[in-house]
Amino acid sequence: MQPKPELASAWVYILRCADGSLYTGWTVDVDRRLAAHAAGTASRYTRARLPVELLVAFPMSDASSARREEARIKQLRRPAKLALAAGAGA
Repeated sequence: MQPKPELASAWVYILRCADGSLYTGWTVDVDRRLAAHAAGTASRYTRARLPVELLVAFPMSDASSARREEARIKQLRRPAKLALAAGAGA
């Protein structure tokens, strides 16, 4: 069971890059992190693949949980990541 967004102290997010690739990261402030990605200052990977769009953001109870979930998602293959993002909207 995921915490309510207003109780989240960290987030795991998946972005779709301009080349169609997916990027997974974590943050404590989704809006600020998205702005950094859009400005090309958040990661070398997304800087070369702008613009990016947010597919999904998962609220997490703390930064440690967010880092673990980010690592888990990064191990998934692309179809599983897309299914995870699609399921979050359901």
